[in-house]
Amino acid sequence: MYVKTSVRRTRDGQVRYLQLAHNEWDAAARRPVPEIVYSFGREDQLGKDAVRRLVASLSRLLEPGEALAAAADAGLEFTGSRPFGGAYVLDGLWARLGIGQILAGLASRGRGRPRDVQAGERVLSGLAASRALAPSSKLAASEWMSRDVHIGGLGEVSDDACYRAMDWLHSVRGEVEKQVYYAVADLLNLQVDLLFFDTTSTYFELGEADEEAARNWRGEKADGDGEDADPEKTAGFRTHGKSEDSRDDLPQIVIGMAVTREGIPVRVWCWPGNTSDSALIRQVKADMREWVLGKIIWVADRGFSSAANRRFLQQGAGAYIIGEKLRSGSPHVKAALSRQGRYQQAAGNLQVKEVRIADAGDRFVICFNPDAAIRDAAIRAGLIAKLEETIAGSDKLTVTKRAELRGKISTMPGLNRFLRVTPGGLLRTDRTKAKAGENLDGKYLLRCADPAMTAEDIALGCKQLLEVERGWRDMKSVLDLRPVYHRLEERIRAHVILCWLALLLIRVAENQTGQTWPKIRRELDRIHIGTFTGPAGTFRQLTDPSKPARDLLTALNIGQPRKICELTAQRT
Repeated sequence: MYVKTSVRRTRDGQVRYLQLAHNEWDAAARRPVPEIVYSFGREDQLGKDAVRRLVASLSRLLEPGEALAAAADAGLEFTGSRPFGGAYVLDGLWARLGIGQILAGLASRGRGRPRDVQAGERVLSGLAASRALAPSSKLAASEWMSRDVHIGGLGEVSDDACYRAMDWLHSVRGEVEKQVYYAVADLLNLQVDLLFFDTTSTYFELGEADEEAARNWRGEKADGDGEDADPEKTAGFRTHGKSEDSRDDLPQIVIGMAVTREGIPVRVWCWPGNTSDSALIRQVKADMREWVLGKIIWVADRGFSSAANRRFLQQGAGAYIIGEKLRSGSPHVKAALSRQGRYQQAAGNLQVKEVRIADAGDRFVICFNPDAAIRDAAIRAGLIAKLEETIAGSDKLTVTKRAELRGKISTMPGLNRFLRVTPGGLLRTDRTKAKAGENLDGKYLLRCADPAMTAEDIALGCKQLLEVERGWRDMKSVLDLRPVYHRLEERIRAHVILCWLALLLIRVAENQTGQTWPKIRRELDRIHIGTFTGPAGTFRQLTDPSKPARDLLTALNIGQPRKICELTAQRT
């Protein structure tokens, strides 16, 4: 096979045409006759893209080893390989949900708007992908995007580009959350009659809290502060509070998240670490009211069960399903648990029993999960065994040493719950509390302000609150939400929004494939992109996706990637 040149005479002179040909033996003429395989057209109008497509097409006819040998003969060298599939899917979902278009539409707003909108949007897409695939600091994320993964339309990324993109995201965060929610709700047909809300906290490795917040934490007053200064109106954002990570020694913030019944996160909030529950629940409901979603039944855990919070959630067209603390000892809890009656089978293995309490105003539903009861019993047995091991031989200690041990156990809520101190100061296991705990195994108590919901719907609604808790676990483990190293409030908020966007993409992928994100990620990251360099330039080629990977792409409605992704001609 060879390239044949033919000359044709025109009014402008002679024109040369290039053709790919090979010789066929003509038995009648008893000589070889050229047969045209492919015509490249006029030499002066030769399209190199057509040549590249031809070469790529011909290479598919060869076995992989033969193609590699042919590439070696042509002077090609394999120079590297990067994971491709995970970033490709996340970028595809990013585009499918319209997040890039939303950001482009908000480019003219905000003080942090980028000079190059497309480049800024690409960086934000890469940062969201980095949270889902390789969570790290922004300094490491820029290197990851530049050297460790292939993301379409994204080349070298500097640290400054990452921070500029985050500042832009922070400046338009309210509209981004609102427009992304409506786009996702319309595309996925989300149900928003129930919104599940929960909070967590994250801490900062930067040793000290912000100045104003630290002064508030110590009980000091700034110049001009009155005696009744509002502690929630301090200038600081990173402040001390009750940490869910047992890091009360480090400054923190409180993060709230609202999730649909499908597990899709719709919005996130950030507050200073010492913000009270009553303050944050008011802001959350006020913010969601601006989205005009109609009637919403808020589902929250027992941390928001105070009377003030319940009254606020019930204002307007709102209602709530809130868990009650079984060990609170409140009259309503005692009355509900003491009522006789049979449990009714609900979905799965869940059993429910509705209890009417005349003076309560709300409806109470007791839920029982046999599997959870077995787990609770095992956890209690483990705590008691550890407690007995801890206090073993404590009778021989001095009074002072025993008091020190008692103080140490008091910092461990699980063990301290079953500890009893005798009148003589000896440490014992409280068998009475352990027996009382058996009656609560696998049970949780819900109170609901909606008279129309069935007991089963109430129970299932609160059971789905576990999706929020799973979201927090993924935020902290998969997306590496904690610890945070940022100092500026706008960067901290942008970091949380990036984690929310990443979690949104992950949940959409999980819901549409029916698989967990770690499994999806492992399968997709087996698709690599290899880089080949030769005298004529560089090209990048994908490995063949496996059957499970192709099935994932089909389930996500994302097209199969092209075999040859990038061609760069050598500059002369």
